[in-house]
Amino acid sequence: MVGPGDGAAAPRPRRAALTRRFARFAAIDWSGQAVARPAGLAVAVAEAGRGGPVLMAQQGGWSRQAVLDWMTMLADTGADMLIGLDLSPALPFVDAGSYFPGWADSPDDARALWAMVDAVAADDPHLAATSVVNDAELSRHFRRHQACGDRFGQGRGRLRLCEERQRAAGFSPTSCFNLVGAAQVGKSSLTGMRVLHRLGGRIPVWPFDPLPASGPVIVELYTTIAARAAGIRAGRSKLRDADQLDEALKVLGSPPHEPSPRYDDHATDALLSAAWLRAVAQDPALWSPPALTAHVARTEGWTFSVV
Repeated sequence: MVGPGDGAAAPRPRRAALTRRFARFAAIDWSGQAVARPAGLAVAVAEAGRGGPVLMAQQGGWSRQAVLDWMTMLADTGADMLIGLDLSPALPFVDAGSYFPGWADSPDDARALWAMVDAVAADDPHLAATSVVNDAELSRHFRRHQACGDRFGQGRGRLRLCEERQRAAGFSPTSCFNLVGAAQVGKSSLTGMRVLHRLGGRIPVWPFDPLPASGPVIVELYTTIAARAAGIRAGRSKLRDADQLDEALKVLGSPPHEPSPRYDDHATDALLSAAWLRAVAQDPALWSPPALTAHVARTEGWTFSVV
C-alpha cells in the first residue's frame, strides 16, 4: 500500500456532489471481542427498491476473517454494493495533530495507522487487537479496565471531528481511546482497522478514497443515527423483536424484514441500518459534509450521513 513517504498525491477534498445508485446495501454490526466468532457480529443486506432487509446467516456464526473473506469476494466480483461498517476506521488526529501525541513513530495517516495496528497485533488470533492496547507506548493513550494511560486526557477522551459533529447533533459518541464500559468502541475500531488493512485497497473506503463510479464501497456506519431516523427515541435505540423492527422499518419506507434466526440488538441494528442506507444513500449532501477537508479525509475519515 502507498505510505506517507511514497510520493502519493494528496487526496482532494471530498466535496464533489457525485453520487451513484447502488443495487444492494449491507450493514455490518461489528465486534472487537477477542474470540473466534464474536456474538456481536451481524451482517444484513437490503436490495435496492424492493423487499425487506435480510440477515445473512453464517454457519457457526460470523468471524472477522469470514467477513473479510466475504468482502474480498464482493471486490473480486465487482458487486454493486454500499457496505456500512459500524466502527471507527481511524483514531482522533485533528485535535492534537497526531494519533499518539508525543510518540515519534505515530503514523501520519489512516492507512499507515491500519498497517501499524495490523503489524503490532500480528500474533493475536481471530484478528483481535489485544497487543495494541497492551503495548507499553500505545497503552498510554487508552483508558483500560483498572488502568488509564497518562496520555488519555480528561473526561470522555479525545474525539474525531465527525464525532464532535455527532455530539453537537445530540448524539453521544464514545472516544476510540476508551476501552471501558458497554458503549466502548475502541476494540471494535482497532480490529476493524486490521480488516481494512488486509483488504489491501480492494474496496474503496470513503472518504479515504473517493466514491467510485462502480463496484463496492465501504462507509463508516453509526447505527444510532439509523435508529433515530426510524423514530426510535434516544435511550431506546435497541430493538429485540420482530414487530418493533418492522415498525421502525416502516418509518424508513421499507417493507418488513425477512424472518430472522435471531433478534438480539446486533441483528436488529444490522437489519435496520441496511434499510436506512438504502433510504438515504442517494442524498448528495451526505457525501459532501462541509467540514470534510482533504486533511480530515486522509487522517480521520468521516461517519456517513453526519453533516
